[in-house]
Amino acid sequence: MNKKLLKKLKLITLVCSIILIVEIIFVGYYVFYKNKESLYFDGINAVISENNNLVTVGSNNNNDNHFEKAKVSKYNEKREKTFEKLYNIGYNSVFFGVALDDEDIVAVGSFEKTDSDHEDSVRRALIVKYDSQGELVFDSDFKILDNSKFTAIKKVGDNYYVTGQSIYKNTKVGTKSGGAVLAKYDNDGNLMWSKTYGSSKSAIYNDLIVVNNNIYTIGMDDNNLGIICKYDLDGNLIASNGYEYTDDIGFSGIVNIGDYIFISGSNSTNGDNANAMIVKYDLNCNYLDEVIYKGDGITRYNRIIKDNHDNLIVIGIMTSNMKSNNKTVDSVNYDGIVGKYDFNLKPISVVQYGDDKDDYFTDIKMVDGEYLVVGYSLYEDGSYLSKFIRYSDALKVLGVD
Repeated sequence: MNKKLLKKLKLITLVCSIILIVEIIFVGYYVFYKNKESLYFDGINAVISENNNLVTVGSNNNNDNHFEKAKVSKYNEKREKTFEKLYNIGYNSVFFGVALDDEDIVAVGSFEKTDSDHEDSVRRALIVKYDSQGELVFDSDFKILDNSKFTAIKKVGDNYYVTGQSIYKNTKVGTKSGGAVLAKYDNDGNLMWSKTYGSSKSAIYNDLIVVNNNIYTIGMDDNNLGIICKYDLDGNLIASNGYEYTDDIGFSGIVNIGDYIFISGSNSTNGDNANAMIVKYDLNCNYLDEVIYKGDGITRYNRIIKDNHDNLIVIGIMTSNMKSNNKTVDSVNYDGIVGKYDFNLKPISVVQYGDDKDDYFTDIKMVDGEYLVVGYSLYEDGSYLSKFIRYSDALKVLGVD
């Protein structure tokens, strides 16, 4: 076989593998267990903290039917779990985002509500509120087209702004407008309005922030075009911009420092391996700068926050080739990565976390002066288990729970 063709085929295989793993972070783990009834999964997709107490959301399959069930968990200062609630309505479900409303917890995600949803493998977007004891206050579902999900949530005043997606299944052509979704709910779970952007086949908003009474959403438009959009609080689109060279996830994390917006994702310029990146914009969505991190394999930054010194902290995933007897073999290991950059996108440090297990980093927060990373790992018995990893200011691991 032609060496150039062989190299290209290996690259395509590796790209497909990393896209699949990254998609797990945002879509859930169903592809892993639907044919493996004995596989146990417990994963965290997002974390929020208040007074050193933690609330996490994600999913697990700890039930007789091995359905994926959305879960919300609360921890005290000692990382002791004070309660965990599963969303047991319908069939498969997952939570992707979480916000606090005083002592109440508001989670967003997706679920299969009806028998036909389950049979057709389509989901509805979901917003759920729990009180401080984990009792259900309200739940509400949302659907424009076949397949829908909410990915992130922010509380502003007495209202909740959520991002997500509602698209046709299997690239079906229809007359309704869908794609990336921005929606507003009141604190009783009533939908006030929703807006769509982009294609009804693939567009998505992965995250949002609110700055100076404007909403900034980020995600992916058609043809792997990363997008940043600016709305007012009534849902009127003010500005937008596209970034050409992204992967199949698009922009996935966003943070604001002063007059600037910083976005995390992955760059795939000129067909090279996808590389983790941070892109800088002004408050009118104009592109300013970017920085790219090239790891050993394919890399991406999933989430981004700022620390107490206005440094940028990013977490993500990196592939590496497994080796046996000092020879590379045809298997790939997935490791978490944590990076620190200054305000001008100058790298301070990027460290790799992992051993023989596959590790997936999904979210990060500042807690008691430390960087707290959440995610899950694959273990020898085939199970995926959630974990907390504490990092120091110098990105040294302080502990794993």
